[in-house]
Amino acid sequence: MAAEFPARIVCLSDETTETLYLLKQQHRIVGVSGFSTRPPEVRSKPRVSTFNSANVEEIVALNPDLVLTFSDVQAEITRQLVQRGLTVFNFNQRTVAGIFDMIRTLARIAGVEADGIALVESLQRGIDAVVASAALFAHRPRVYFEEWHDPLISGIGWVDELIEVAGGDSIFSELRTQGKAQDRVIDPAEVVRRDPEVIFASWCGMKADLKAIASRPGWGQVSAVRSGHLYEIPSSIILQPGPAALTDGLRLLHEHLGNVARANAARTLL
Repeated sequence: MAAEFPARIVCLSDETTETLYLLKQQHRIVGVSGFSTRPPEVRSKPRVSTFNSANVEEIVALNPDLVLTFSDVQAEITRQLVQRGLTVFNFNQRTVAGIFDMIRTLARIAGVEADGIALVESLQRGIDAVVASAALFAHRPRVYFEEWHDPLISGIGWVDELIEVAGGDSIFSELRTQGKAQDRVIDPAEVVRRDPEVIFASWCGMKADLKAIASRPGWGQVSAVRSGHLYEIPSSIILQPGPAALTDGLRLLHEHLGNVARANAARTLL
């Protein structure tokens, strides 16, 4: 008789790995993405993929009951695994509400539904606390968040929401509902025109070059560049739509925005 819940799970994206650890279900994980870093203990797990490629033979050899993939970026991996007879669940969360749904769904899959509900409630309390703190800002800074540099890409859904939670106003909020990166490519001149007071950069898989951003043609007149409010947000805590973004990522956004809001308010009083 087959087990009611999967005992051997391969996670090909960071957020499902971290979620299973938070649910105390890490014993089920038999393989992870090579980019997984949270929590540190995950480094002991076999690494079987990058974000958009995977060692299918190695995954098959792990004999998983379930493989967890993410979005259209891993569609080809998903197809190959299904063709090899594996059971695959592809998540596609793009919003804060979607992240909560992912957590609750994964908890049900692992047989710990109540723990999933409790985790979501805990994360929501953290978000509520940041909202309350941000409400005290005398000014909400205009924010440009750059998730890639060539071409420029901005407006990713859950990050855009978290910027607002943290106390800022995203200058490309109209792109929030566009799931594909190719639909969120922006013109550098439009960034200049919208004049952000804060620039956050988080280039997936590599360190953001803040000096290069500041030296782009015409960007010297942007408020964020003139005031020096350019900050890197590590991609590991903001570009994965999961617990990391809702905790460490959100806290770092809020910290920087609070500093900028206070600095702007002080200048207004001079």
